[in-house]
Amino acid sequence: MQLFYSPTINETTETFTFDKEESKHIIKVLRKKDTDLLYVTNGLGFLFKTEITLASDSKCTVKIISFEKTPPSKFRLHLAVAPTKMNDRYEWFLEKATEIGIHEITPIICDHSERKVINNERFDKILLAAMKQSNELYLPKLNPAITFKEFVNNSNENVKMIAHCEDADKKTFKSVLQPNQNITLLIGPEGDFSEKEIALALSNEYIPVSLGNTRLRTETAAIVACHSVVFVNED
Repeated sequence: MQLFYSPTINETTETFTFDKEESKHIIKVLRKKDTDLLYVTNGLGFLFKTEITLASDSKCTVKIISFEKTPPSKFRLHLAVAPTKMNDRYEWFLEKATEIGIHEITPIICDHSERKVINNERFDKILLAAMKQSNELYLPKLNPAITFKEFVNNSNENVKMIAHCEDADKKTFKSVLQPNQNITLLIGPEGDFSEKEIALALSNEYIPVSLGNTRLRTETAAIVACHSVVFVNED
């Protein structure tokens, strides 16, 4: 199934028109024509079966034939991950985490962060493309970048964890994970979290965890964590 996206479509929509860029892709690149079927999501769990009524490369219009909604998952994973020095590594993480099934992402700016500015518009496009490619019906939420201190002092999810590389008393990630949990996990930059940041997280009831016996890159740690949580929650 090839999946398309429209953020404005909902249960009451009867017809709608794709924007110019998507219309051009549908008609010129994919060579779709009148009466062809398209499957569309709004990123909120809905799958709409539609039929092209106007095959125009500037305003491709469809009518809704039917729709169904996939229930949200019984768990929620929020990864707060420091931007990587090499931007393409963070973009790789965004793409793969979306394919695996992440729910929410917050870039956190840490004491040792070498990159402090991100392009949310570009990141949003990567998430959207990954959602469509993997036939996911829920678009992950990407939050604006925020400082570590601000994030930690304002987070209130049920299970909060921090993965750091310091020699300290830490639980294994797999020993903490349980099905149907709402989880927030902090993953630091290449230079790891500072001692001050780790202490702040612990004072805010974050559980220190280890993701394995080897030292992982930021983006690798994020993917390992994402897959582990999804795996634990598989039926």
